[in-house]
Amino acid sequence: MTDGVDSTNGRTVRRRTVLGTALSAVPMAMTGGSGGAGSAAAAPAPDRAAVEGLTVEHRTNPLGVDAERPRFGWRTASSTRGRRQTAYRILVASSPERLAQGRADVWDSGRVASADSVAVPYDGDGLRPSTRYHWTVRVWDEHGRALPGTPTAFFETGLLSTDGVTGWDGARWITMTGKAPNSAGSPLLRGQSALRAGRVREARLYISALGVYDAYVNGRRVEVSQGRGTTLELLTPGWTNYDARVSYMAYDVTELVAGQRQVTLAAVLGNGWYNGRVSENSSYWSEGGNRLALKARLLIRYADGSTQSVVTAPGDGWKATDTGPYRADDIYDGQTYDARQEIPGWTANGFDASAWSGVEEHDFTTRFPDSRLVAYPGETARLMPEWDREPQSITVHDAAFRESRAATLPVTLHPGETAVIDLGQNLVGVPRYTLRGPEGAQVAFKPGEMLNDTSEGADGPEGSVYRANLRTAKATSTYILRGDPHGETHQDSLTFYGFRHVSVTTTDTVTLTAFTGRVATSAIHDIGTVTTDDADINQLISNVRWGQRGNYLWVPTDCPQRDERCGWTGDTQLFSGAGLYNADAVNFLSHFQETLIDSQRIYGADGAQFTWIAPGARYNQPIPASGWADCGVVVPWTVWQMSGDTTVIDRSWTAMTEYLDWIHKRTGDTYAGQGAVFGDWLAFQDTSTQLMSDVYYGYSAHLMADMARATGRAAEARTYDELFSHIKRAFVTKYLSTTNGTLTLRSSLGDPPPTPGDSPRRTEDDSQTALLWVLKLGFHDTEAQRRQLVALLAENIGNDAAYKAAHPDSTRVHYAENTLAVGFLGVNVLAPVLTDAGRADLAYALLHQDAMPSWLYSVKNGATTIWERWNSYSKEDGFGPVAMNSFNHYSYGAIMEWMYESMAGIAKDPAHPGFKHFFLAPHLDPTGRITRVSGAHRSPYGEIVSAWSARDGELAYRATVPANSTATLRIPTGDPDTVREGRTPLSRVEGVDFLGFADGIATYRLPSGRYELTSTLA
Repeated sequence: MTDGVDSTNGRTVRRRTVLGTALSAVPMAMTGGSGGAGSAAAAPAPDRAAVEGLTVEHRTNPLGVDAERPRFGWRTASSTRGRRQTAYRILVASSPERLAQGRADVWDSGRVASADSVAVPYDGDGLRPSTRYHWTVRVWDEHGRALPGTPTAFFETGLLSTDGVTGWDGARWITMTGKAPNSAGSPLLRGQSALRAGRVREARLYISALGVYDAYVNGRRVEVSQGRGTTLELLTPGWTNYDARVSYMAYDVTELVAGQRQVTLAAVLGNGWYNGRVSENSSYWSEGGNRLALKARLLIRYADGSTQSVVTAPGDGWKATDTGPYRADDIYDGQTYDARQEIPGWTANGFDASAWSGVEEHDFTTRFPDSRLVAYPGETARLMPEWDREPQSITVHDAAFRESRAATLPVTLHPGETAVIDLGQNLVGVPRYTLRGPEGAQVAFKPGEMLNDTSEGADGPEGSVYRANLRTAKATSTYILRGDPHGETHQDSLTFYGFRHVSVTTTDTVTLTAFTGRVATSAIHDIGTVTTDDADINQLISNVRWGQRGNYLWVPTDCPQRDERCGWTGDTQLFSGAGLYNADAVNFLSHFQETLIDSQRIYGADGAQFTWIAPGARYNQPIPASGWADCGVVVPWTVWQMSGDTTVIDRSWTAMTEYLDWIHKRTGDTYAGQGAVFGDWLAFQDTSTQLMSDVYYGYSAHLMADMARATGRAAEARTYDELFSHIKRAFVTKYLSTTNGTLTLRSSLGDPPPTPGDSPRRTEDDSQTALLWVLKLGFHDTEAQRRQLVALLAENIGNDAAYKAAHPDSTRVHYAENTLAVGFLGVNVLAPVLTDAGRADLAYALLHQDAMPSWLYSVKNGATTIWERWNSYSKEDGFGPVAMNSFNHYSYGAIMEWMYESMAGIAKDPAHPGFKHFFLAPHLDPTGRITRVSGAHRSPYGEIVSAWSARDGELAYRATVPANSTATLRIPTGDPDTVREGRTPLSRVEGVDFLGFADGIATYRLPSGRYELTSTLA
């Protein structure tokens, strides 16, 4: 027992608490109050408010929590205006029964006078490993009344160690004896043990692999909870810098063990990222290949309190073979499965493996002694049944593709024929198929994103699957039938594909009876939506979401289909805001930040530069790459802004300061950036790469100052404010010219970025991206200069005849009016900067544009995901340069952040991160094409809604401000007296503060609640 503190009513009361006991039973619902301070206060009216959304480490009822001080979070749901939290009390207990009785024997925070409900840290005694804790939170409202019916939740600790020894109970990394790397056949490993007499109360599996694994317990594949059921993960335990850290997973496998006399733990090992071309040039890669390995501990607890562990270790208890059906696998090349070599029952009890090879200890711990084995902190990549896709069409072609016929399932294929399946949606995952045919028939499924037409760049006959953009990736799922007359069903598990279309060929007559495109992603929880009454914009929104799903797979990749699939940091940082509006990705991006910090130390120049790829991969080079390297600063800032949790800042602080210090050591008092090899990648108007480096240096300094203030680092905040001022002064001196009274942004000073597959171009002054960043950062001296810069930007975008005549050498002369010309580093600031500058009309004009380059150009040409290039394909010009042409590359989807913030009008307030206070600021479409928008985002405080409809000079507006938060509403109107809730002017509604009216916008301060408003427009 230990003492705790209760600060209730200003008193200090010592509370005696007990460390949590071992994993306990299924939690019970808590129906009453927890007693203690405040429990006698009058309860509010029934159903008026409730506490919900309980999380630990930003997850619901998580397993394998390894944080020493886990972070608690919750939301308050209420229909009452102005509902806010004034105090909370967190109770943590060793059992649901104790919690229900209000006996918090692990930790009682006492009543804390605070509105905090995001990332509140545990402050009790040390937690025990492999232990389930039950918890709840009492909340008091603005009247001091405790909210009723607080739910209970649980979290379960992992092994609470990183050395790979503590808590593993002797588990070792084991590998198949005599198995040479890259030899045919995936290792199958199994170990069978007798269970002790007695009832199994619970069983937990802690498991990892060098490579990837499919795990089985007593003949059943281990699954995870998803929605109301379970699903399979894909490619566990994910991708890391293996010489720095390896992730392990935790599973509740009680159901698979209970009632058995024996337990068999088995696994299939695949190469994954640990042993393949994807990891060439990494420090753990070996030219001769890396041996795959498994490490696992199955912890069994019995009703009598005793425990038993089944662990991976050399000796007679474990056997291995590579003669099974998994013949080949590679992240890039796909998987070959020979069903003739299936070994029935090998994952279950009673199988005779005496003829199999033995296992031996892997040398990983001696080869990489500093590598840590850590619990994976977020949501894994998994198959999402609700997003699976069925064929929209099937076309069967003859060998010469001269004759074709439409078909439906089942479809019989003969040698020489090719079936082409269209799923209607470009997705990432694996195909699942059912076949019927003779033993030995070989069927090849070759996925791709597009179909060939007769245009330039096609790599096959019209109607065939286009695969030239895969480059050297073979990306093929090959299945060899065992000849089962009832049919054979298979889906790959040791690789993944990016595809909309699949070609199917066979060596013998085979019938395809079923086919599904199975979707895999780590972005498993959608928390935001935007919809409009414009079908093209809705398709664009869908494209953004599907691009995020496909590329948020263990790490935020650049593309999912070709011989790349890497964690490019430039793509990550510029899309992170949109990604966090769309999906619950706080843990996903925070984990990637840890991976990036590992890469900084291993691969970054001088161990201080953030890299352009993380984890280490074949394209890594320690070359200055501003805009990519700055991911290490931008992502922590963005995660903090969207979540309200500063943890990622504190964990990244040392790495971030080392990065900024490194730049200053390189460039000194010139205050220039490190350099930016990629610059504004794939733009249609080139900006100096050095200018892009300089603005990102300033941007990172600004964000550092912001984060320093948020975390109590006052001296550092002053230092970074001063650095930003120096960078600004150097920039203005170098790039802003006022010769002859004409302001020019000299964005041509320096080299252009490389443009793979395109002709070399030259940099230009007053480029779109340069103007955007100068306006975003305020890199100018006067208001008059700001207005001139806005005018230059508007003229560039407008691109009318007069502009073209005045700029005959500009690349802009080749494109239509109201087109963008930005690349990767301009796309996420384009619409926001225009809107902030009072030119939302131009932002909407660009949004609706479907001439190249534009967002809707790809939509017009059939895209169902975001493309890498503005001109990746067109019906007129065919396919873009094959050297760099992905049809699922989410960077340009960064426009989605503006759709939430300015189109729907749900905008974060940087001064109050996590939407504690936010802006409701819808910008109507002056073109009139969009007349209805509905947006929603589930913030840490609850769902925010902002929806508007404009018609015949009247605006109907609906908003929801979650309890325990406030909003500033900026609503368009010709007269603030016409802004009404029912018949009452909003300014007179209780709790609402009218803040002013200017430029057709009425501004109000809103307490939490739901609002249905009308307004007469000017």
